Amino acid sequence: MPATEGSSSPIVKIAAVAVIIFAAVGVGMMTGIIPGAGSKNTAQEAAKECLNCGVIESINLVELKGEGSGAGAVAGGVLGAVVGSEIGAGRGKTLAEVAGAAGGAYAGNEVEKNMKKSAHFRITVRMNNGSVRTITQKTDPGFRTGDSVKIENGTLVRG
Repeated sequence: MPATEGSSSPIVKIAAVAVIIFAAVGVGMMTGIIPGAGSKNTAQEAAKECLNCGVIESINLVELKGEGSGAGAVAGGVLGAVVGSEIGAGRGKTLAEVAGAAGGAYAGNEVEKNMKKSAHFRITVRMNNGSVRTITQKTDPGFRTGDSVKIENGTLVRG
Protein backbone atom coordinates (compact mmCIF):
# COMPACT_ATOMS: atom_id res chain seq x y z
CA MET A 1 0.00 0.00 0.00
CA PRO A 2 1.62 3.21 -1.08
CA ALA A 3 1.94 5.94 1.51
CA THR A 4 0.77 9.34 0.43
CA GLU A 5 2.52 12.33 1.75
CA GLY A 6 0.60 14.49 4.24
CA SER A 7 -2.14 12.00 5.10
CA SER A 8 -2.52 10.16 8.38
CA SER A 9 -3.96 6.74 8.86
CA PRO A 10 -7.47 6.51 10.34
CA ILE A 11 -6.09 4.78 13.43
CA VAL A 12 -3.84 7.73 14.23
CA LYS A 13 -6.77 10.13 13.81
CA ILE A 14 -8.98 8.05 16.12
CA ALA A 15 -6.19 7.83 18.71
CA ALA A 16 -5.68 11.62 18.60
CA VAL A 17 -9.41 12.27 19.15
CA ALA A 18 -9.48 9.75 22.01
CA VAL A 19 -6.51 11.45 23.73
CA ILE A 20 -8.18 14.87 23.39
CA ILE A 21 -11.48 13.61 24.84
CA PHE A 22 -9.70 11.77 27.66
CA ALA A 23 -7.71 14.90 28.55
CA ALA A 24 -10.81 17.13 28.46
CA VAL A 25 -12.73 14.78 30.77
CA GLY A 26 -9.78 14.58 33.15
CA VAL A 27 -9.47 18.37 33.35
CA GLY A 28 -13.24 18.67 33.86
CA MET A 29 -13.19 16.21 36.76
CA MET A 30 -10.16 17.80 38.41
CA THR A 31 -11.69 21.28 38.29
CA GLY A 32 -15.10 20.09 39.48
CA ILE A 33 -16.94 20.92 36.26
CA ILE A 34 -17.71 17.21 35.86
CA PRO A 35 -18.46 15.55 39.20
CA GLY A 36 -16.68 12.23 39.59
CA ALA A 37 -18.38 9.05 40.69
CA GLY A 38 -16.13 8.69 43.72
CA SER A 39 -15.79 12.38 44.65
CA LYS A 40 -18.01 14.16 47.14
CA ASN A 41 -19.73 17.42 46.28
CA THR A 42 -18.33 19.61 49.06
CA ALA A 43 -21.07 22.26 48.75
CA GLN A 44 -23.79 19.66 49.29
CA GLU A 45 -21.87 18.05 52.14
CA ALA A 46 -21.41 21.41 53.87
CA ALA A 47 -25.09 22.20 53.43
CA LYS A 48 -26.09 18.91 55.05
CA GLU A 49 -23.77 19.54 57.99
CA CYS A 50 -25.28 22.98 58.75
CA LEU A 51 -28.63 22.20 60.36
CA ASN A 52 -29.46 25.89 60.95
CA CYS A 53 -28.71 27.03 57.38
CA GLY A 54 -31.16 27.70 54.59
CA VAL A 55 -32.34 30.02 51.83
CA ILE A 56 -34.92 32.79 52.19
CA GLU A 57 -38.10 31.94 50.26
CA SER A 58 -40.15 35.02 51.09
CA ILE A 59 -40.19 38.22 53.14
CA ASN A 60 -43.58 39.77 53.90
CA LEU A 61 -44.49 42.94 55.78
CA VAL A 62 -47.45 42.16 58.05
CA GLU A 63 -49.47 44.97 59.62
CA LEU A 64 -51.55 44.28 62.71
CA LYS A 65 -54.32 46.65 63.76
CA GLY A 66 -54.01 47.73 67.37
CA GLU A 67 -56.53 46.99 70.10
CA GLY A 68 -59.05 49.65 71.08
CA SER A 69 -59.13 50.45 74.78
CA GLY A 70 -62.47 52.21 74.57
CA ALA A 71 -61.03 55.68 75.07
CA GLY A 72 -61.27 56.39 71.33
CA ALA A 73 -64.87 55.19 71.23
CA VAL A 74 -65.86 57.37 74.20
CA ALA A 75 -64.12 60.46 72.84
CA GLY A 76 -65.58 59.85 69.36
CA GLY A 77 -69.05 59.27 70.80
CA VAL A 78 -69.00 62.51 72.80
CA LEU A 79 -67.73 64.48 69.82
CA GLY A 80 -70.32 62.86 67.55
CA ALA A 81 -73.14 63.67 69.99
CA VAL A 82 -72.03 67.32 70.20
CA VAL A 83 -71.93 67.63 66.42
CA GLY A 84 -75.29 65.81 66.15
CA SER A 85 -76.91 68.20 68.63
CA GLU A 86 -76.17 71.06 66.26
CA ILE A 87 -78.28 69.41 63.56
CA GLY A 88 -82.08 69.43 63.47
CA ALA A 89 -84.74 70.28 66.04
CA GLY A 90 -87.11 68.25 68.25
CA ARG A 91 -87.11 64.52 67.51
CA GLY A 92 -84.76 65.05 64.56
CA LYS A 93 -82.25 66.63 66.91
CA THR A 94 -82.41 63.62 69.24
CA LEU A 95 -82.02 61.24 66.30
CA ALA A 96 -79.04 63.29 65.04
CA GLU A 97 -77.41 63.18 68.50
CA VAL A 98 -77.81 59.39 68.72
CA ALA A 99 -76.56 58.85 65.18
CA GLY A 100 -73.65 61.25 65.77
CA ALA A 101 -72.72 59.49 69.02
CA ALA A 102 -72.83 56.03 67.39
CA GLY A 103 -70.90 57.12 64.30
CA GLY A 104 -68.39 59.07 66.42
CA ALA A 105 -67.86 56.08 68.73
CA TYR A 106 -67.16 53.78 65.78
CA ALA A 107 -64.86 56.31 64.10
CA GLY A 108 -63.04 57.07 67.36
CA ASN A 109 -62.45 53.35 67.99
CA GLU A 110 -61.05 52.83 64.47
CA VAL A 111 -58.77 55.87 64.81
CA GLU A 112 -57.45 54.51 68.10
CA LYS A 113 -56.78 51.09 66.53
CA ASN A 114 -54.93 52.70 63.61
CA MET A 115 -52.81 54.76 65.98
CA LYS A 116 -51.80 51.61 67.84
CA LYS A 117 -51.14 49.43 64.78
CA SER A 118 -47.85 47.62 64.51
CA ALA A 119 -45.90 46.04 61.67
CA HIS A 120 -43.39 43.22 61.52
CA PHE A 121 -41.56 41.20 58.89
CA ARG A 122 -42.40 37.52 58.42
CA ILE A 123 -39.43 35.72 56.80
CA THR A 124 -39.87 32.19 55.44
CA VAL A 125 -36.66 30.14 55.24
CA ARG A 126 -36.31 26.80 53.43
CA MET A 127 -33.79 24.90 55.54
CA ASN A 128 -31.10 22.69 53.98
CA ASN A 129 -32.88 19.59 55.30
CA GLY A 130 -36.06 20.59 53.38
CA SER A 131 -38.08 21.89 56.32
CA VAL A 132 -39.52 25.42 56.43
CA ARG A 133 -39.07 27.85 59.31
CA THR A 134 -40.68 31.24 59.80
CA ILE A 135 -38.89 34.04 61.62
CA THR A 136 -40.65 37.23 62.74
CA GLN A 137 -38.71 40.47 63.16
CA LYS A 138 -39.85 44.02 63.97
CA THR A 139 -37.18 45.60 61.79
CA ASP A 140 -36.26 45.19 58.13
CA PRO A 141 -34.08 42.06 58.00
CA GLY A 142 -31.77 43.48 55.32
CA PHE A 143 -32.01 40.27 53.28
CA ARG A 144 -33.65 39.44 49.96
CA THR A 145 -35.39 36.36 48.62
CA GLY A 146 -32.77 33.79 47.62
CA ASP A 147 -30.16 34.89 50.19
CA SER A 148 -28.37 32.13 52.13
CA VAL A 149 -28.86 32.57 55.87
CA LYS A 150 -28.22 30.87 59.16
CA ILE A 151 -30.63 30.98 62.12
CA GLU A 152 -28.83 31.72 65.39
CA ASN A 153 -30.81 32.27 68.61
CA GLY A 154 -33.98 32.93 66.62
CA THR A 155 -32.45 35.63 64.42
CA LEU A 156 -31.06 35.57 60.88
CA VAL A 157 -27.39 36.03 60.03
CA ARG A 158 -25.61 35.75 56.68
CA GLY A 159 -25.02 32.11 55.79
